[in-house]
Amino acid sequence: MRHLIVAEQVFDGERVIEGGAVLVEGDRIAAVGRQADLGQPEGARVHRTPTLLPGLIDAHVHLAFSGVPGREAMLAEAMDQPYPEVALRAAERARDSLCHGITALRDMAAPGGAVIDLARAVDQGDLVGPRILACGRGLTVTGGHMDAPLPDHVSMEDARAPCDGADGFRKGVRTEARRGAGFIKINSCVSLHTRPGTWWRPEMTPDEIAAACDEAHAQDMIVAAHTSGGPPLTATVANGVDCVEHAHWIDDDCIELMAARGTFLVPTLLVNERTFEVPLAEQGLTHIPPWSEAARQAKWVSLAKARLAGIRVGAGTDAGFMMPHATMFWREVALLAEGGYTAAEALTAATAVNADILGIEAGRLAPGRLADMVMVDGDPLADLSLLGDATRMAVWKGGAEVARGGALTTVWPQEMAT
Repeated sequence: MRHLIVAEQVFDGERVIEGGAVLVEGDRIAAVGRQADLGQPEGARVHRTPTLLPGLIDAHVHLAFSGVPGREAMLAEAMDQPYPEVALRAAERARDSLCHGITALRDMAAPGGAVIDLARAVDQGDLVGPRILACGRGLTVTGGHMDAPLPDHVSMEDARAPCDGADGFRKGVRTEARRGAGFIKINSCVSLHTRPGTWWRPEMTPDEIAAACDEAHAQDMIVAAHTSGGPPLTATVANGVDCVEHAHWIDDDCIELMAARGTFLVPTLLVNERTFEVPLAEQGLTHIPPWSEAARQAKWVSLAKARLAGIRVGAGTDAGFMMPHATMFWREVALLAEGGYTAAEALTAATAVNADILGIEAGRLAPGRLADMVMVDGDPLADLSLLGDATRMAVWKGGAEVARGGALTTVWPQEMAT
């Protein structure tokens, strides 16, 4: 089936084409340009829209979690759900994301291989959903960020992946790869709340970071790291990590190193803001932690440095932690604009750059790329909040419409080809 989508403006992932059009053949884009130049290809069904964008991509989510605020509430949720239920709820959140124009997701840790299996089911055509790149479990040191203490009588089998020493992290990479992970997540440097002015501390040693990265790269997988900042962040980049998450405090040495190595940054701007938006009681807090106050200021400084240095910045919400899935992605894009990016640059982060982070042939409207697209009734380049209104969207994945007006139009994968 051939489709010609004619738009008042086509944003191809990097630039705007006024009076543009995209020709789709099968699941791929065949041609992009001015509608006057493409004309009316024979046999093509014509669709019209004010704006056509590449499918949006959220580069940092946790599909296994609902976004309920507060550590105790999150832990209770995790302990209350068996892994099959986790997978079913993750599938629902993934479908909601698709309905909001998010045609691809990078899942940043889930228990029991639940989201790895969900990603496989979508890839095999068993379920309708966005493309999902899943890491499986995040690798952490014993007692680290993703191995927080539990009561002695509590066991969460396959929910955590503590590793120790270089050989331990090599085995951790191999274990997640065997399970089917599409990339590896490590927790290399984390928050420090006890020493005001020094808001970070190393979690992994340089040898551990290097071992994880070497093993992952040998298996053709990239490595993303949960980070905070300072010298431990610089050590993370120096030892081979491909993408740093959060990274509120990036010093000048690290900026220079990231620029030289082509390291990606996913700053997750919104999740910090949620600390100030969600009622303290719901978070289990009595006051805003000083760390959060400091991070709120530092993230803008680091983002400005990254933009000036030409570091490639992606858009990721951390949905599932302190916020729901799908509905708030537009705010992460808008915060990039608030931080000094143009609306077009912010949309590039949410499409083309994120596609490169995930390593998928989407994110750009260009010949040969996958035809993942969003038709928007309005001009999101003038008002990014339109990306939060699913009722004004028609979502395409692989050359077929899959959602419109906030609801799926394709329930079973086999219908996509008809």
